[in-house]
Order: sequence, then structure tokens, then C-alpha cells
Amino acid sequence: MSNTTIIRTIEKPRLSVKVQTIATILAIAGAVAVPQLFHLLGAVSGLGTALGETFLPMHLPIILVGLLAGPYAGAISGLLGPLMSFTLSGMPSAAMLPFMMIELCVYGLSAGLLRNVKIPTIGKVLAIQVAGRVIRAAAILIAVYAFGNDSIKVAAIWNSISAGIFGLVLQWALLPLIIYRVENIKNKNTGD
Repeated sequence: MSNTTIIRTIEKPRLSVKVQTIATILAIAGAVAVPQLFHLLGAVSGLGTALGETFLPMHLPIILVGLLAGPYAGAISGLLGPLMSFTLSGMPSAAMLPFMMIELCVYGLSAGLLRNVKIPTIGKVLAIQVAGRVIRAAAILIAVYAFGNDSIKVAAIWNSISAGIFGLVLQWALLPLIIYRVENIKNKNTGD
């Protein structure tokens, strides 16, 4: 038997169902509220929904909850966050809703699966972003070519990447800082 390990993990405590549920609810609320702030700023500045499309504010709470609370909280938040936002505000659009739900579910799930993997947070964020965007692209291609969906175009794949580049960079900057801060607070409270 070999002593080598392909993926190194760190032992983080299992969170109770109650803590995961609270984290999921907070992430869903964040996935509804944070984009609304960006849309409000866009409305005031005359940019409309462009700020939301540029900075990807719905992604932040979903990836964060996955990294902090695990794959169940991340996946459920990713599925329900866009649905709740659509129900309450009409955004994202009905044409984009299923693709956002799929993409954000993958973000949350992959973030949760990487929670205990011992790589820098920026590496986790990059892997999460790639996974979510690849699955979203696959879903769009399947919708267009297999099901003949004409409410969305294949060009939406590239448009979402190019329009959201600032949001991706924002995630690279904010998420590692937030994770670092949360882990430091947790370590101080537990005396580690």
C-alpha cells in the first residue's frame, strides 16, 4: 500500500445540519440582496443591469457558502438563489434562469467539495470558476443544439465570460480575503 496521496486534505470540523441550514438561508438571501444593490447602483448611474453582469454579485455568496459550509449548503444555495431572485425581482431573466441555476449549483457544489482540499483559496476559486463556466457552456450548447432552444444564443457563452471578467477578478480578490479572515476568527475563538 502506498503512502502517497493525490489530493491533500485538511480536517475541518463537520458542521451541524442547523449551521448548514442557516448558512444556506443566508447565502440565498445574499444571492438575492447583493445583486439588487448592484442593479440599484446601475439604475442610478444609468447603466441598467450592466453592473450585475459585470461584477457577478450573485456568485459571491454561493461560492463563499460552499467553501465555508460544504457541498450541500453550496449546491442548494446555488439552485435556490437565482430562483428566489427571479421570483422576487424578475432577475435573472426567464431565459437565463435555468442556466444560472445550473451554473451556481455547480459553483456551490464544487466549492463545497474543495472545502477540505489543501490548496490555496485562490486555486480553489479558479477551479470553481472553470467548473461552473464549463457546465454552463455545456448546458447552453445542449439547450440550443439538442433541444432547439432559440431564446438563448451560443454567443451567450463568450458574452458571459467577457462581460463578467471584472466579477471573476473580484472573486479572486475578495473570496481568499474573506476565507482567511473567517478562519482567523475561528482559530482565535477555538484557541488553535
